[in-house]
Amino acid sequence: MIQQDRIVSLNHRTTTRGAFVLYWMQASQRAVYNHALEFAIRRANDLSLPLIVLFCLMDDYPEANVRHYTFMLEGLRETAAALRHRRIEFLIRMGSPVLQVPLIARRAALVVTDRGYLRHQKMWRAQVAERLECPLIQVETDAIVPVQSASPKAEYTAATLRPKIGRLLLRYLVPVEHRAAAAGLLSLDEDSISLNDLGSVIGSMNLDRSVPPVPGLRGGATQAERSLETFIDQKLHLYQELRSDPGFACSSGLSPYLHFGQISPLQIALQARERGGPGTEVFLDELIIRRELSLNYVHYHERYDSLSPLPPWAKATLNAHVMDARPYTYDLASLERGETHDPYWNAAQHEMVRTGTMHNYMRMYWGKKLIEWSESPEHAFTRAIHLNNRWQMDGRDPNSYAGVAWCFGMHDRAWSERPIFGKVRYMNARGLERKFDMNTYLARIGAGRTAS
Repeated sequence: MIQQDRIVSLNHRTTTRGAFVLYWMQASQRAVYNHALEFAIRRANDLSLPLIVLFCLMDDYPEANVRHYTFMLEGLRETAAALRHRRIEFLIRMGSPVLQVPLIARRAALVVTDRGYLRHQKMWRAQVAERLECPLIQVETDAIVPVQSASPKAEYTAATLRPKIGRLLLRYLVPVEHRAAAAGLLSLDEDSISLNDLGSVIGSMNLDRSVPPVPGLRGGATQAERSLETFIDQKLHLYQELRSDPGFACSSGLSPYLHFGQISPLQIALQARERGGPGTEVFLDELIIRRELSLNYVHYHERYDSLSPLPPWAKATLNAHVMDARPYTYDLASLERGETHDPYWNAAQHEMVRTGTMHNYMRMYWGKKLIEWSESPEHAFTRAIHLNNRWQMDGRDPNSYAGVAWCFGMHDRAWSERPIFGKVRYMNARGLERKFDMNTYLARIGAGRTAS
């Protein structure tokens, strides 16, 4: 089922006589549980035309590096095989979608695309829509409840979004019907990049190679589904009790796959709900409410990667304490190497550098300490975004931008006033030690033990 509010015409052109229907795949890089793909198949079948899927590969994607590209291309290789199994041609063209999509679409009856929420993703779709002679139809498939259907405005907290999504959720928690592409394969004789040898593809690209791929972490839908099954079978029943404890790796590990669109949040939600039991409700709240709050955040705040969207109380209190003395300050290189006086922060940084992920509770602590160790809130925010986007597999993502902003008071309330933070929520090492056995976390990360 594809709900009508997932579907938006971006240019209101009239469907033309063409040789095929084109699905410009960019954010949702998968062959199953993809509303945009299924809508494109349905339209192609209605027109008795073959479907072609196009992915535009750029070596200048904002802030991406060889770590991100390796994982993404592993997933795209699997997607290409899955699409061909469904009798759908898959093309990869090098270059900006603003240039490549109109070129391929010259013989298309219409173009379908998925939805992106960040500034550059919106800009690409608007520019492509303007250049096409045929319709460009956007189908939202990386949110369970479409962002504007969930709320027509920026939400203040998860508590204000939760009831709005709750009233709609049953309508959207339904499987996606998969159809066959009736007209079969069509070869355009276009230059398409082969993914048989990923090393050669990556070697030919002008990429930032200073951040290496994560050893043992593989991209693709198959690995995403294995991770989901492992989480449901082994960790979901413990999730409510242990999810916040850094000493236990109780997270789903799905954020990299969600970021690259290699697995659908809807598929995750349906499989977790089917299992049920302890932990399911908490996990679904984080997957749906918390994640879609971040989509709401970047959609309604154009300057999501700055302090601009912070609530007035947070801006005022941080500004009131901007001249407060900082007990420690570190340059960016020291932070990146995890060389501070704080063993917990260092361990979190090392975890991110080595694995491309960070335990969610430590990610909050990590961001809070940057406020304390930077010369100003603006400087702290810039460094948090830089480090997160550079090393995290799910960097450059709505969840990342909203998560960093939360450290500065976004989607939170005012607390008791204190130096540097003002009324923004504060976290310290003693708080970690009161709640958790931090030696377990340090041992898990391979960072030694605390002095105590």
